[in-house]
Amino acid sequence: MEISLDWYLALSAVLFAIGVLGVLFRRNAIVILMSVELMLNAVNLSLVAVSQSIGDLSGQILVFFVMSVAAAEAAVGLAIVIAIFRKKVSVDVNDFTLFRY
Repeated sequence: MEISLDWYLALSAVLFAIGVLGVLFRRNAIVILMSVELMLNAVNLSLVAVSQSIGDLSGQILVFFVMSVAAAEAAVGLAIVIAIFRKKVSVDVNDFTLFRY
């Protein structure tokens, strides 16, 4: 029994929607970063599924680049959150007034 492309794309859409809701409604910076990673993984899932269904490897190769950018984004984002936490002792994004002018 083979799972069709529709199921993979539906799962990808659900994961992406959960990530969007996490970014929009959560106030914790670490949860927001995890939600962004969830959205990137949903896009990766759809890239791999579509690439596999059409028989082309370019989508699967693109996933490696997306994963490396996501890892760099997570490292830089976490470093910024830790630096702000040391100064403000909070990870609530409503308390981050560092970037306001």
